[in-house]
Amino acid sequence: MKRFILNPKVLWYSLIVGFSIFLFSLWEINNVIKRLKDEEIKQVEIWAKAVSRKADMVKETKEFYDKTLEVEQIKLQRFVEAYKIILSQDENADLTSSNLQFYTKIIMDNKTIPVIITDEFNNIQFYQNVVPEPQEKVLVGDLYKRFSHNKPLEYEVYGMKFKLYYTESNVFSNLRKVTDEVMYSFLSDVTNNGVSVPVIITDSAKRKVFACGNIDSSLLKADKIEATINNMLDDNTPIRISLPGKQYGYILYQKNKTISLLRYFPLVYIFFFVLFGSLIYLVLRTIRSSEQNHLWVGMSKETAHQLGTPISSLTAWIELLRATPENVSTCEEMDKDIQRLSIITQRFSQIGSRPTLKPQNIIPIINNMVNYFSLRSPKKVVYINTVENYNEVVVPVNQFLIEWTLENLFKNAIDAMEGNGNIVISMEENEKRVFIDVSDTGKGMSKSMFKKIFHPGFTTKKRGWGLGLSLVKRIVEEYHRGKIYVKNSTINVGTTIRLELNK
Repeated sequence: MKRFILNPKVLWYSLIVGFSIFLFSLWEINNVIKRLKDEEIKQVEIWAKAVSRKADMVKETKEFYDKTLEVEQIKLQRFVEAYKIILSQDENADLTSSNLQFYTKIIMDNKTIPVIITDEFNNIQFYQNVVPEPQEKVLVGDLYKRFSHNKPLEYEVYGMKFKLYYTESNVFSNLRKVTDEVMYSFLSDVTNNGVSVPVIITDSAKRKVFACGNIDSSLLKADKIEATINNMLDDNTPIRISLPGKQYGYILYQKNKTISLLRYFPLVYIFFFVLFGSLIYLVLRTIRSSEQNHLWVGMSKETAHQLGTPISSLTAWIELLRATPENVSTCEEMDKDIQRLSIITQRFSQIGSRPTLKPQNIIPIINNMVNYFSLRSPKKVVYINTVENYNEVVVPVNQFLIEWTLENLFKNAIDAMEGNGNIVISMEENEKRVFIDVSDTGKGMSKSMFKKIFHPGFTTKKRGWGLGLSLVKRIVEEYHRGKIYVKNSTINVGTTIRLELNK
């Protein structure tokens, strides 16, 4: 079964195409949202102008009503004055004379205002534009209730007190009803507008709310109403309107909620794109890591397999050579190299499978590796091992792989110093971890190189595969669940690499 191999060029082309589609989609979405916002703004402006015109119409209707009421009050005052003058005449006075005809005409011309005149005991003396029942000689009961909405006008003629009761005319009542209907219809149209604009109608102080529409009721609670009103005032200029009861108020409104939320859509789109891109990246990284794992495992198993056969053959030849006495010393040295090759084979076999970790004292492992390399390193390389001061530090490790890790760190330090300098091995510990530092006095590196040196294939040497520190990182972090990183480094001073192992 053939494994899928990811082509880097195909990946890059896919990323470029995907990013281009994303930018084009984002541009189109912004254009659509902008058009929707512009259209909504136009609708709101048209609505606001219509509301303003309706408010003017309501105001004019209210003014007409007030003027009509004022005219009716004047007519009523004239009626009272004329009636007083007529009553003040003696019984023989000619009401058709030129002096009294004007006042008589005022009384007779009242065709609209219902009027009842009583004496001080509420006995009905005169009525106009209203027809009491025959038994209703006194202003009481329902008739009184009808005429008691307004305070009666009191006057005195020849020492006698009279009261003039009046109520609004049918014309004026109908006009008032029409005015109220126009007002409440206007308020209903404002609060239940067709453009779904959040709106409230307040008093003149912009504190009390009379009506509202298309708005969350929670925003009108006592602890939030002030903030809601201030937000609306910041969004748009309020529209002043007349209200019932000789008062005025304001219409406050905001933009449509949907349009307001749409401005966040590009951010949501970007979020999901980043999320989707991150998922793709994780999948590709997993695929790449899987490919690397298969590569490491395959290479390790093949290397261990290839080394196994010649090592067995060499072992047999050494045993054959031991039969000759003069070859004994030579065979002992060759046997050491064979043992070394066996250790290397074991290392590769451990990489090829999940290694077993055993609690071990790490001090002798470090000391043995320092002693082994101090005999095989250039004479100008000096090893300073402070780990010898520790007696026992038990850590769950795989001995072969930890030795291989230290070997790579020592070789890397020797290359950095070009065979001349000091290698310091030190250690610290706490309750949970052990920290092993390998420091050299080599050429150092910049901070930008701290992570790159652990990447597969990265090397600063003219010859080399760039796999040593990558292998070290894999052994420490994947197999031992520890950490390895550049603790510090200074150009032309040296570098310290720290190895962290869990206890």
